Amino acid sequence: MAESRAGTPRVLVWDLPVRLMHWTLALAVAGAWATQEIEGDWFEYHVWCGYVVLVVAATRIAWGFLGTRHARFASFLRGPAAILAYARGLLRPGSGSHAGHNPLGALMVLALLLLLLVQAVTGLFANDQIMASGPLYGYVSGATSDRLTSLHKQFFDLLLAAIALHVAAAFFYLLVRRDNLILPMITGRKSADSVPPEERIASSRTWIWALLLAAFAVVLYAVVRSAPEASLFSF
Repeated sequence: MAESRAGTPRVLVWDLPVRLMHWTLALAVAGAWATQEIEGDWFEYHVWCGYVVLVVAATRIAWGFLGTRHARFASFLRGPAAILAYARGLLRPGSGSHAGHNPLGALMVLALLLLLLVQAVTGLFANDQIMASGPLYGYVSGATSDRLTSLHKQFFDLLLAAIALHVAAAFFYLLVRRDNLILPMITGRKSADSVPPEERIASSRTWIWALLLAAFAVVLYAVVRSAPEASLFSF
């Protein structure tokens, strides 16, 4: 699917919530990595980045059922036959155009969301085996926390690999297939030539999304506030 010609109208495909969640997750993951790697006591900020990842990832999953057309899982998740057929035509110019996520991109969306959820949830119970611990450490034994800490570290490596593949795929589409997937995730719009009228969206339904986001944030706040006090030195 080639980019639109100059002057061709562009129509809304990606709603505002999808775009906000996409870039917020990117920034939160980068922040979580940076606050873990750089020198100094940044653990509090690492935890806050984790909160953002958890709330936004959970909201994105809910938005996959309640959101606009191309945000919904039902609109882009496909079976093995469709995925294989799309993959076979990947190098053929103009083949397999999709207004929303293509079948391979859909797999990546699902994988990233699952990895982000696992990463954020395990982080709630993890510890650094020195002084710092996740906000829900008090709910589990030290041995369980250590196992979850190991998973937290291992899944982060998987998450980094998935992110690298995601970015590489975006540049493959841009440079090889001449299909800019990055700009629409900023503007929300694609060329009217490439989006059939029935696949365009009229609004972002942002107020529904904002209520979902607030609900998940309130639930997380209540869970963290009610958690037993954590101590790495309790026996």
